[in-house]
Amino acid sequence: MTTTTRDPDHEELMRLLLSIARSDRKAFQQLYQKISARMFGLCLKLAGQQELAEEALQDAFVQIWHHAGEYHSDRGSPLSWMLTIARYRTLDLMRSRAVRRSNGDEHLEYLEDQRSGPLDESLRSAGAKQLTGCLDELSDVQRDSILLSYYRGLTHDELAMALSSPIGTVKSWIRRGLMALKRCLER
Repeated sequence: MTTTTRDPDHEELMRLLLSIARSDRKAFQQLYQKISARMFGLCLKLAGQQELAEEALQDAFVQIWHHAGEYHSDRGSPLSWMLTIARYRTLDLMRSRAVRRSNGDEHLEYLEDQRSGPLDESLRSAGAKQLTGCLDELSDVQRDSILLSYYRGLTHDELAMALSSPIGTVKSWIRRGLMALKRCLER
């Protein structure tokens, strides 16, 4: 005899998602109250910045509002599906902000008082630009694994949880991604 254990909130989350799919604002408010703290915790752990985590949380709930009707049990439990949305929204925002930070060389000019000018900054950041370009060549999972490991300091276990993947797979993504980065940077 096998018994399956379900998250006690599973049925309630299913009911709320069905109501949200019919544009029920009250159900959306209830869902937000029920899971926003947990989703925010995930976003904050991944991003390490409250502002970015708040933006990712808001974006995730907007996606849930618009796509609640697309949820089906093949995608895992309702909570897992929503946490995955939050996770990927956070990673997307982290990636887009990293790219924006590296594109600041439009106004290059010399400063007469010997302070570092934008050109000096540009020369210093040339290596960062090359690295950003090489990161863009990696697969999404390789790039996310490396960024979360090296920039956020997540352990392999934390990465496996954050990316919902086995630890061996995460280690392989990092190893292969680093080898690809090395090849790219040596060109």
